[in-house]
Amino acid sequence: MEPIVIKRIYEDASENDGYRILVDRIWPRGVSKEEAKLDEWDKNIAPSTELRKWFDHKEERLHEFEIRYKEELADQKEELNRLLKIAQTQKVTLLYGAKDPKINQALVLKNILNQIV
Repeated sequence: MEPIVIKRIYEDASENDGYRILVDRIWPRGVSKEEAKLDEWDKNIAPSTELRKWFDHKEERLHEFEIRYKEELADQKEELNRLLKIAQTQKVTLLYGAKDPKINQALVLKNILNQIV
């Protein structure tokens, strides 16, 4: 299994990123599709609009967000398995637009994917 990492989409793309997946439901402001250099934009595994708005990237809501997001992802087993299959052959970089590298859905998703393995 190759590593699954997270990276802010506003950082420059790198050859070392491997397979680049945007895991936000909304396209990040100020980033062109060319600059993003995505392999895919996977809205299916992004938090629902309702959950995203409730979370609002507030640290005190992170634990509850993790629980709710994991519940949402329970319906996305096929999609999660597809991502894990990609990670069997190449590094996967989960891209997010949030400002904080410790308070965002990509980090939660990475942890969930690593628990499945």
